[in-house]
Amino acid sequence: MTKPIQHASDGTNQSTSTDVLLIADIEQNIKMILSDLGDSDDVIIRQIRSDGSAALSAAVVYIDGMSDAAIINTYIFDVLMRSMLNVSDYSEHETEPEVLAEKLLSGIGSISSVHEMGKLYQSLLSGEAIILLNGSDHAYRADIRQWKGRDVTESTNQTSVRGPRESFTETLRVNTSLVRRKIKDPRLWLETIAIGRITKTDVTMMYLNGIAKPSVINEVRSRLNAIDIDGVLEGGYIEEQIEDAKYSIFPTVFNTELPDNVAAQLLEGKVAILVDGTPNALVVPTQFVSFVQSNEDYYQRAVYASLLRILRFISGFISLLLPSLYIAITTFHRDMLPTSLLISLAAQREGVPFPAFVEAVAMEVTFEILREAGLRMPRAIGQAVSVVGTLVIGQAAVEAGIVSAAMVIVVSVTAIATFTVPAYSMSIPVRILRFAFMGLAASFGLFGIIMGLFTLLLHLCSLRSFGEPYMAPLSPFIATEQEDALIRMPRWLYFKRPSSAQKSNRNRQQKS
Repeated sequence: MTKPIQHASDGTNQSTSTDVLLIADIEQNIKMILSDLGDSDDVIIRQIRSDGSAALSAAVVYIDGMSDAAIINTYIFDVLMRSMLNVSDYSEHETEPEVLAEKLLSGIGSISSVHEMGKLYQSLLSGEAIILLNGSDHAYRADIRQWKGRDVTESTNQTSVRGPRESFTETLRVNTSLVRRKIKDPRLWLETIAIGRITKTDVTMMYLNGIAKPSVINEVRSRLNAIDIDGVLEGGYIEEQIEDAKYSIFPTVFNTELPDNVAAQLLEGKVAILVDGTPNALVVPTQFVSFVQSNEDYYQRAVYASLLRILRFISGFISLLLPSLYIAITTFHRDMLPTSLLISLAAQREGVPFPAFVEAVAMEVTFEILREAGLRMPRAIGQAVSVVGTLVIGQAAVEAGIVSAAMVIVVSVTAIATFTVPAYSMSIPVRILRFAFMGLAASFGLFGIIMGLFTLLLHLCSLRSFGEPYMAPLSPFIATEQEDALIRMPRWLYFKRPSSAQKSNRNRQQKS
């Protein structure tokens, strides 16, 4: 008989009996559970004994606040109690533990058995109720999880004028149901594994069987199974473990808060990863153009969506290159400016003691500080502080002669252009590279900017996301996929799925 592990009186950590099997003695099993869980107050154990036979007893174990106590009291406990009271009506053979267990649990819906303490703890601490029967070396788990969670609300980070407003929550099953509501197809398969030696967080891989490439599915499954970490508290833990270019500043895993965005990418043969406790989903493989596209592009007319998408690309270049172009032209290439503009800029910079590069770096760093402060401060005053701080500091800096008015305009336009990028994870690399291009412009002028762009393009073209080219369909150039790259063509021209989908199932719609 395995003895339960006793907790040390000096407070030192003791390992739990996760590798121990259950035994046929219900009292020893209960003692082991209480011992391993430290007699925690939220562990509820309710026992039932039969009057006809003292050897016949059962117990229900659950975590207060994580399991539905109403179902336990009115359904599970009631069925067990009525069965125990009628045990005298059973024959000797029918009172054997396994036969009795089948009779007792026949009226309690979906029940599965478990005989390892490790799996028992995982189920118990996930909100399932555990049923123990004396004389049986198996426990039975009932999935009646229920805990307070955030309601499905509108996304605050990825807003849209037209289209669904619902966003993911922190509850895994709510998130999977939001996607299933949009794709009512039996080929939508889910695989869930527990990651984290301590947290044992549920991570679900979701894909359309027959549309997603088997090689991609196997690669995602293998990378998830290879993760060995203490805990997973957010999807970022998973993203860092499975991404391809771990030292690149560009994200190779797409994340979104919108179920309709996930559904659209699943239809293109991609794989979604949902993490319990995370209000967004990870999508792989991904391409660079996906971070500039918005789900709202597909709910408007094609000409409107194309114009907005081109505007986003232009804004991205402005956000990346405008300060560096200003530094290069005003420092090395003044002859490129009209005479009147050159005289105006020279007059503004007459009393400024710093070169254009120092001005730009000071203003950019100041704006980044204000942006971060606005994010971390309470929402009621965060935006007001950011706007007022920017206006006051910019005006005061110009009047004090520390920076020129033109530099304030350049930095302001750059900051506004940054917000046009739909994906926040892509705006961060742009902000980082902006400082690098400013340094190149201050050192080598336009030649430095051009060399920096060549280096950046070479790096982007070398990246891959789960075996797929990161810059596809631009590099390599795929003519049949240009209808949804830089622009969006009308829906009736979408005949084929992208190359990320399985070749045997590329037809998106019939030609009309």
